[in-house]
Amino acid sequence: MPDIIDSGSWPILAGLFGLAVLAGAGLAALLFRRARPDASVTSAIAGLARANAELQGRLAQIASDQQSGRAELQKTVNERLDAVTKRVGDSLGEQTQRTAQSLQTLNERLALIDAAQKNISELSGEVTGLKQILSNKQARGAFGEVQLKDVIESLLPPSAYSFQSTLSTGKRPDALVLLPQPPGPIAVDAKFPLEAYRHLVNAGDDAAKLTAARAFAVDVKKHLDAIGEKYLIPGETADTALMFVPSEAVYATIHADFPDLVDHGRARKVLVVSPTTLMAILNTVRAVLRDAEMHKQAHLIQAEVGKMVEDVRRLDDRVEKLQRHFDMAVRDVDQIRTSTGKIISKGEKIAEVDLDDDQPAKALPSS
Repeated sequence: MPDIIDSGSWPILAGLFGLAVLAGAGLAALLFRRARPDASVTSAIAGLARANAELQGRLAQIASDQQSGRAELQKTVNERLDAVTKRVGDSLGEQTQRTAQSLQTLNERLALIDAAQKNISELSGEVTGLKQILSNKQARGAFGEVQLKDVIESLLPPSAYSFQSTLSTGKRPDALVLLPQPPGPIAVDAKFPLEAYRHLVNAGDDAAKLTAARAFAVDVKKHLDAIGEKYLIPGETADTALMFVPSEAVYATIHADFPDLVDHGRARKVLVVSPTTLMAILNTVRAVLRDAEMHKQAHLIQAEVGKMVEDVRRLDDRVEKLQRHFDMAVRDVDQIRTSTGKIISKGEKIAEVDLDDDQPAKALPSS
């Protein structure tokens, strides 16, 4: 198939086609009019030349118009291409900026996620370690003792407590809160019935819950009896001891679901406490110790108050002496003012005397 003809070649082809038509027409006229005179032939040729010239002018005009249109079209196309290119560039720039911001936000969130993951990993390790500690009975006891020690040391001065002190019976409670007699030192022992509590919490049906509840009650009651038997010594310790449970959940379960255990502990003079309730008790103990210390220092305070009273009395004597001196000074000033008044009066009388050389002097009246 022939190639597609360029739009600029159409005027040229049209002109050539027109010339061919005119040439054919002229040739046909010549052949048709061979018998006519030469003047007609000449006139026909002249008309043909004029038509050819007019046709060439039109063809030139068409070519010029075509060239102008092509230039205008090219300019319009270029302007539209520039506008499209600018819009595409702006859009790509905005998209790149948004993408960069999204990537920055994503990186920040990924950093936060990494930090959170690290914290979760550390916490998971700590929970695993705590689980391993609590799975061993001896380790649970040590955990309770450490927690008890932290609570006591955070609230009481060092002189108000002792750890693992031996009583006269040879028994050693985990801690003694040293109160003066009465009531005397309060024994505190940490107990953690975790296994029985777990069985109670994880029990599936009612029968299992009943069995676990009985086992839990027996375990707690055994601890209450042991504390009441070992650490309540008349004349040496207070008449009440504390059983420290290092778990708020276990403490809440005892008081909410096992009121008989609470009553049994009161009968044995043993109170069940958690970290929170122990802190409240120790705050009260601290106030009692402060009051006892003030009572110990009462005689010193009284002696200092007596000395202060003596100082006030001496100060009052000195003020009284100073008042007497002030009174004497006031009297002296009054006497001085009396003398000056007399002198001023006599001077005024002297000033009123009319001295005349012819008159004998008169004696001044005596005051």
